Amino acid sequence: MTTTRGRVLMFVENRFPGDVRVKNEADMLTAAGYSVTVIGFRDKQDTTMHKVVDRIQVYLVPQVTAFTKTRKDNPSGLERVWLRGIALIGYAWEYIYFTSVCFLMSLYVLIRHGFDVIHAHNPPDTLFLVAAVYKPFGKKFVFDHHDLCPELYLSRYRADNGLLASILGVLEKASLKLADITIATNESYRNIQIQRGGVRPENVFVVRNGPNLRRVALRSPSERLRTMNKSILCYVGALNPQDGVDYLLRSLRDLVQKLNRKTFYCVIMGSGDSLDDLRTLARELNLDSYVELTGYISEEDLMRNLSAADICVDPDPSSPLNDVSTWIKIMEYMALGKPIVTYDLKETRWSAQEAALYVKPNDEFAFAEGIATLMDRPDLRAQMGEFGRRRIETELKWDIVGQNLVRAYAALLGNRSSVQST
Repeated sequence: MTTTRGRVLMFVENRFPGDVRVKNEADMLTAAGYSVTVIGFRDKQDTTMHKVVDRIQVYLVPQVTAFTKTRKDNPSGLERVWLRGIALIGYAWEYIYFTSVCFLMSLYVLIRHGFDVIHAHNPPDTLFLVAAVYKPFGKKFVFDHHDLCPELYLSRYRADNGLLASILGVLEKASLKLADITIATNESYRNIQIQRGGVRPENVFVVRNGPNLRRVALRSPSERLRTMNKSILCYVGALNPQDGVDYLLRSLRDLVQKLNRKTFYCVIMGSGDSLDDLRTLARELNLDSYVELTGYISEEDLMRNLSAADICVDPDPSSPLNDVSTWIKIMEYMALGKPIVTYDLKETRWSAQEAALYVKPNDEFAFAEGIATLMDRPDLRAQMGEFGRRRIETELKWDIVGQNLVRAYAALLGNRSSVQST
């Protein structure tokens, strides 16, 4: 028999422990005395549907993709209708699938381990339907608001507000209304939850995307990169239409062709729906000798590449989603003491402050000029990197910002008696 402060069942439509934020939260709750179970997607190397990761029970389900949902630039009228129709069908199928699987798996977890709280990491915003089944039986519901789904749709497809955005807004509001408490990644999300979702301010807890310094730490720099004797640029993160890596590639073309700067090499690390399209774009822009898109790589290789970086980049363009979102990559760059070139967005500026060089949003040539400026200024790079590292260590590391998650659960469950589990 073991004693826990509560039993938490998490849903995440992503791989676990690959989703850094979810892993950090599960670890934080486990360390605070909660029993945590996670339902997420199976990775390629997983051979069973169940594993235990750092005392966290993990149940893995297959991932399904109905259609490729990348955005095509400048489509014709009929193409636009077709692409959005395919996206709608694809997302609807995947959300219905994952929500249904979570419900079925929740029945098994209820019998096998029990749970007191359902903690849903969005997207999708349909997971409230599972929680709704259990609420009459006294189970609590936590809505962890990773993405603003209406804004995500508008940004990914450069769409106008319409029927699909309205449907996503209704699902978001239902999730917020059903939740006993909500988690926001920054103050912008908190205000949206209160104003758009009608959540009471005392029920919203801001848990920022702080880096876990036990994971994000300098390693021995990649010897391959350091021996190039070039300025090493690094990007790490998702490669989806809304993430702006196409902006980065066009900026690098400008760096070469308009600014005549050729002594650099850019390593783009990550995966996503746009990876193949971005590799094609890099070839079309004649960047093969300047750019490497690695796809998924191990964490050790990722950290060794970042450790070799002279400059890190965040090309997230201004959009309804990006203007109010906080990116973990910014925090990780800062934790490693790396200077950053980024577009001047509200929450990015709040996070990075003097650790970044800010350029006019969506101006690809200005971004190239920003990179060139830092290539020429090792003194400025060192100053910016040191500021970022100190800000993380004193204010924004996960050990600090993650404490709000523990406070949220204390408010949710109060001083209830510990739960006995076998």
